[in-house]
Amino acid sequence: MSAREGSLEAPARHPLQWGDPTFYDVSALESELARVFDICHGCRRCFSLCNAFPTLFDAVDASAQGEVAGVERRVFWQVVDHCYLCDMCFMTKCPYVPPHPWNVDFPHLMLRAKAVRARTAGVPWRGRALAATDTVGRLAGIPVVAQLVNAVNRTAAGRALLEKTLGVDRTAPLPQYHARSARRRLAALGTTARAGAASAAQATAATTGRVALFTTCYGNRNEPSLAEDLVAVFAHNGIEITLLAQERCCGMPRLELGDLRSVARLKEFNIPPLARALDAGYDLVAPIPSCVLMFKQELPLMYPEDAQVRRVAARMFDPFEYLMLRHEAGLLRTDFKAPLGKVSYHVPCHLRVQNLGLKTRDLMRLVPGTSVDTIERCSGHNGTYGVKHEFRAASVRIGRAVVQRVESAQADHYASDCPMAAQQIASGLARARAPEHPLRLLRIAYGLT
Repeated sequence: MSAREGSLEAPARHPLQWGDPTFYDVSALESELARVFDICHGCRRCFSLCNAFPTLFDAVDASAQGEVAGVERRVFWQVVDHCYLCDMCFMTKCPYVPPHPWNVDFPHLMLRAKAVRARTAGVPWRGRALAATDTVGRLAGIPVVAQLVNAVNRTAAGRALLEKTLGVDRTAPLPQYHARSARRRLAALGTTARAGAASAAQATAATTGRVALFTTCYGNRNEPSLAEDLVAVFAHNGIEITLLAQERCCGMPRLELGDLRSVARLKEFNIPPLARALDAGYDLVAPIPSCVLMFKQELPLMYPEDAQVRRVAARMFDPFEYLMLRHEAGLLRTDFKAPLGKVSYHVPCHLRVQNLGLKTRDLMRLVPGTSVDTIERCSGHNGTYGVKHEFRAASVRIGRAVVQRVESAQADHYASDCPMAAQQIASGLARARAPEHPLRLLRIAYGLT
């Protein structure tokens, strides 16, 4: 009998029952952790994915019984801490996910444990500070403050202080802050200018050719050029671009903490303007894979009965997913001016689990004189996991294979759809070399720089 009891059904994700009081029952949680950990111990297919599974398996092997029953409960929470909710175990490795009767959803179990801890013990100050991307971005985006923060973050003394106060490892890559945000830059262009050749845009069965951009916290404050590159490429392809009237953090940093109440508040803020953009005839695009995943998967699993959430999920696109849909309809411009040579391309976990296929790779391959070396492994960045002092060594170890692939490829460019993963890769290279986002590479190929 097969792992799925002979079923040919695709893996199914059950909604997150976070509104049920029993979801937060500590005794029931620990019983479920023991059940699932016992299944994982007997299988061990996920040993190489992250540090959660080695932490569990080493503890089992070191116990007197050699079984999960002999593992101390404190180790259970160490396993929880090492899970950063990448979903790769569920999507690519586990043979026991639903509809298998064992019903294993390891990431959602880890999320439940994080939520229980957040509900019973509260979210630690450090966690709240690292997840407050909107607040930190607004403060650090004040012109003089931005210069000061960036300058301090480049000094050994500043990094030592950050490590002591927030536990941010002094060797971890940190983003820069820009006083002139992406939303401010794009608003200054005006809708007509940003639309470019919008009059040529044509609706298809899959796309409208009109896009409302969710810039994201990181894209807005830390890497505003990302939004500028997206707008340039989309406008070149006759796709009308507009900014959402307002936006806040998608909620992914809070989700990783199990702070579901904060996720709910951000959902209540973000979904109405996104839905209004749909009502106005726009599709939705965000340049960060984690943010796209939040709207496509995580919020629908938290709010399966919410019609607006389902509408947003159905029309939220990754940029390269959107462009390749246009290509399939014969509407993507292929008037490339410059070859890219060899590109070493890393596929982020939060993009892989969306089951879109390798759209970024496929589009870059359309550029004449371009070859793409695709790396489908974790970079080790993983939200705030890779910057925390206690997890930094594990983070570097997880991402080492990616760094080695990039170094051995000796490509003309290296890139990742996740700019934070790209910076993680950059931090591990023996020779300093800046990454380039695939949207930037496409802009170069079109001769738009």
